Amino acid sequence: MTLRGAALFLAFIIMALAPGFANAKTSALDAKIQAQQAKLHNVHLQLNAKRGVLGEAAAKVGTIAEQLAIANRNIASVQGQIAFLNSKMRSTEANLSWTKVQLDAAQKTLARHNDALRRRLIQAYEYGDLGYLAVLLQAHSFGDFLERWNDVTYVVKANEATIRERRADAQHVEAIETGLVADENTLLSARAADDQQQLALSALATQRSNLLAVAQSEKADVAVEVGELEDTSAAAEAALEALVREKQQEEDARRAAARRAAQLAGVSLPPEPGAPGQLLWPVSGPITSPFGMRMHPVYGRPILHAGIDIAAATGTTIAAAADGRVIVAGTQGDCGKMVAIDHHGGLSTIYCHMSQIFVGVGQDVQRGQAIGAVGMTGDATGPHVHFQVMQDGHPVDPMSFLR
Repeated sequence: MTLRGAALFLAFIIMALAPGFANAKTSALDAKIQAQQAKLHNVHLQLNAKRGVLGEAAAKVGTIAEQLAIANRNIASVQGQIAFLNSKMRSTEANLSWTKVQLDAAQKTLARHNDALRRRLIQAYEYGDLGYLAVLLQAHSFGDFLERWNDVTYVVKANEATIRERRADAQHVEAIETGLVADENTLLSARAADDQQQLALSALATQRSNLLAVAQSEKADVAVEVGELEDTSAAAEAALEALVREKQQEEDARRAAARRAAQLAGVSLPPEPGAPGQLLWPVSGPITSPFGMRMHPVYGRPILHAGIDIAAATGTTIAAAADGRVIVAGTQGDCGKMVAIDHHGGLSTIYCHMSQIFVGVGQDVQRGQAIGAVGMTGDATGPHVHFQVMQDGHPVDPMSFLR
């Protein structure tokens, strides 16, 4: 056997035996990755459900707070009405008090006139009305008699007019008093009704305040639970990433052994992929969300967008960005249906939100090979591919690797 033949034979032996040596470890690691994926998926299900509860609690708090604000505005409106009625009551009571003074004076004047008239009538009845007659008989001439007659007539008519005017004044004051009393009664009734309304609204506001306090407490409790689940999710994701990195290291070791064996055999090998500009676009389409910090469209908070989103129609074929081995294929929490491919050298790519997966864990794929179809599984607002590049376990901007 020639030296080259021996080397080639040795390379085949190494390549054939290496997977066997690592098989037990690989299957155990794959099982751990699958178990961690399942755990993370369950955590994400709980987290999404609890976020839904938190959203409902926040909506409930907002509704009750708005109801409380309406009740408080109504209370303020009623209090304004009561203040206006109180002011009007004070004005009416002042007018009523002055009218009573006028009425009392008019009634006293009228009483004096009535008393004088009564005494005059009694005197005229008992003694005859000699007063006016004496005045007439004291006239010195006919002309003087006529003047005295006119004077007496004027005095009589003036007394009668005065009595009529006083009586009219008394009736007018009584009418005003009646109207003011009616107004006062109306205002009292209106104020009593407003007082009752204010009591009812105050009770409603107190009830709303109590409900708001309970709702805010419930929201705070749910927020704590969401925070705990997010921490659990972050820990589970970190554990999964550690397992994936371990898997990548194992794959790198396997490939390195294979390359060394091939090199010993004198086989010409192509350059390793993974250099900048060496990755293929997984789909053709516009980038709807770049790499970097952004406001998450589902969670509504700032978060690192660890890849790029490429819009494409549901069912569009997703291609592997480079040669490699599938290390994850399945449902992965908010990523939905996902495939991760190790390209050795610490480089891996991730494809999220698939509608279908065409490959399995441990399968070797070629650059451009169909690995799945575009969808919107997981936390997605529309069909697209979340394409992520990992270098030594850390997300990097895919744009520097795409040709």
